[in-house]
Parts: sequence; structure tokens; C-alpha cells
Amino acid sequence: MRDFITRALKKLNKLTPEQVEDLVLSAAGEIDRLETVLESLTEGILVCDTRHSLVMANKYAERFLPITLAEPGNEPIWTGVQDEKVAEFFEATLLSGDRVEEREFNVEAKGIQRLLSLSVLPLVRNHQVTGSLIHVEDITDKRSKEARLRRAENLASLTTLAAGVAHEIKNPLGSISIHIQLIQKALVQNREMFQKAHPGGADGIGQEPEAWFNQMDKYLGIVNEEIDRLNHIVVDFLFAVRPMDINPVDADINALLSELAAFVRYELEDAHIECVLELDDSLPLLNFDERFLKQAFLNLIKNAAAAMGDGGILTIKTEKQDAEALISIQDTGTGIPEENLSKIFEPYFTTKETGSGLGLTLVFKIIREHLGEISVKSREGEGSVFMITLPIPQKERRLIGFDGV
Repeated sequence: MRDFITRALKKLNKLTPEQVEDLVLSAAGEIDRLETVLESLTEGILVCDTRHSLVMANKYAERFLPITLAEPGNEPIWTGVQDEKVAEFFEATLLSGDRVEEREFNVEAKGIQRLLSLSVLPLVRNHQVTGSLIHVEDITDKRSKEARLRRAENLASLTTLAAGVAHEIKNPLGSISIHIQLIQKALVQNREMFQKAHPGGADGIGQEPEAWFNQMDKYLGIVNEEIDRLNHIVVDFLFAVRPMDINPVDADINALLSELAAFVRYELEDAHIECVLELDDSLPLLNFDERFLKQAFLNLIKNAAAAMGDGGILTIKTEKQDAEALISIQDTGTGIPEENLSKIFEPYFTTKETGSGLGLTLVFKIIREHLGEISVKSREGEGSVFMITLPIPQKERRLIGFDGV
């Protein structure tokens, strides 16, 4: 079509008014078709001229990459990009003339955190650069699916180790614990024997034996604590890899969360944390195993409390969203570094000195066993929010759909 228009323009002075009108209508139709294609794309397209000013953008790009230009077409595109990191990327890349593909950025669009892949490519015509093309792709769901698949693969690989761990670690730990208890009993008997033999104390004996007994008690106490910690790690590990035998029944998720909030109330008050419940009374009964969901939510609450070392606000919220129930647990704590967000549900990933790295893995597994999804949004210094979606039973969805009929 472009070649046809080019040839027609060369003969413009020879065309009749009717032919000129047909030519203009054809060109307008072609432009309209191209604009329709551009707006129908599920990826963002922005076009800049040689001065790096924005001359064209489809709706997808405007939706996910907020740009506010005082004088569109007269100022560089980066001056109107609201995200500082993206603006710096555009400025450096466009000024250098580099070709950069699939650079990833976390961008907030209309209050929602999204992961965007940005590419900057030169527009070339007749061997000359006539501007730049910016390609925008929302890869949030893609990365989320990849992370879920990776977590599932990691969990599957752990199952092959479960039996060996049970015998090679747990049983010897039990034996060590028993023998430590025997040593402690022997020390108690020796202490009593010494006290009977020396009722007046240890005068003239040299080193104070009582201090020695106390020191041994201290050391053995530390050994016992470490044995208990290792036992908990092994138990968590086995729980993470074994098939989960859930027995779901129809129950009130709001009641469960209220019960948990009451259970941790005094612990939160001691930590100067205010617990706020925002529970949707219209939420129908859900189908879940109370034992497992209680464990998952309690884990998330304790993690949130740990992130608020100087106190803060813990908000537990439920709401109905179409065919799902959304449960969010939000804190005002230290937040999670951006580079760790995609790893927190993976086995053995932890930032705690004494953590096993399996707590959130167990939460992930429990939610998935209930056919739900879990995700997290966080910013360092601003806190985190864990969002869990659970399906509303089909009979409840039908009832909701016929409300008011």
C-alpha cells in the first residue's frame, strides 16, 4: 500500500479530483487499519522521533507505563515517565543510541505493582535511523507462573530425600537427646553426693565444684536447645515433602481468623503491635481444613510480627472477589528487598539467622493443597502484604450469582 501511495503522489498533478479523493480515502483507511492493529496488541508500543520525543503510543503502553508530558512531541520522553528508574533507563539508552532488549523493571501502575519487560530498538528506514521503538510487555503473570513451577519442582525434588533424612538425622538426634538426659541425671546424683560428703562447702578443696556443676548444666542446656531446633527443622522438612492429607469441611474463615487474632493478642500487645481486623461479613463458607490453614495463617502472622521489631500495625482483611475469597495479612514492618521477593517461598531460603527456610514453603504448600494462590507485595521500609485467594465452593457461587433474583 505504501508503494502504491508513493507512486500516486508522484503523479498527483495528473490525477483528477475524484482520483485524489479516492487516494486520500485509501490512505485514511490504511492508517485506520494500522491504528486498530496497534491498539489491539496485548503489548505496549511507543514510538519516538530522532529528538526522542513521543509521537505515538498505544493504549496498552499508556496503561502500564504512566507518562505525563506537558507538551507531547516537544520534549524527551523520559521527562514525563513517572517511574525514576525507567526514566533513567530511557534517557541513557536513547541518548547513547544503544539497542537494549528485555530489561525488567518493577513499576507501579494505578496502585498495582507490575513487572515490565522493556526493549528499546532503533527505527530504521532506507538505512537511516528515523527514531526509536519502545516495546513494553507485562511479564508479572509469566514470572509468577515460573516461580510457582520452580517451587513445585523444588518440593518434588525434596521428596526423594525425605526417607533418608528421617532415619539418618531424626533417629540419631533422639538417641543423642536420651543420652544427654542420662548425663544430666548423673550430674544431679553427683551434685547430691558431693553435697552430702561436704556439707560445709568446698573449703580447702580448690576449685569450687558447685560452679563446675552449674557450668555443665549450662552447656548441656545449650546442647538440648540445639537438638530441639534440629528436630523442628527435620519435622518441618518431612511435613514439606510428604503428601498432605487434608480433610476440608465447610467453615467460616472469618471465625478462624478472629480466633487466631485472639490467640496472639497478648503476644502482639507486648511487641507494641496493633491488630486490626477488617472481615467481610458477606463472605460465604469456604471448604478448608482448619488445622492446616490455622498453621499457615499463624506462620504469616508471626512473620509479620517479627518484621515489626519496633511495633506497628497488623491488618488482617477478608473480602469477596467474584468466585474467590481474598485474605490479606499486611504489616508495617521492614519490608522485603526486591531481589528476594521471587525467592521467599522456595525451600531453605531465609534471611533469619536461626530460620529453617521452610516456614513460607509450608504456607505455600498448604494454600496450594486448598486449590488457592498466594502472592506478596512489599517495599523496603514500608512493610509487606501477603495475599491469599481461596475458591468459593461452587454451590456458594451459584447462590451468589442469583442474589436478588
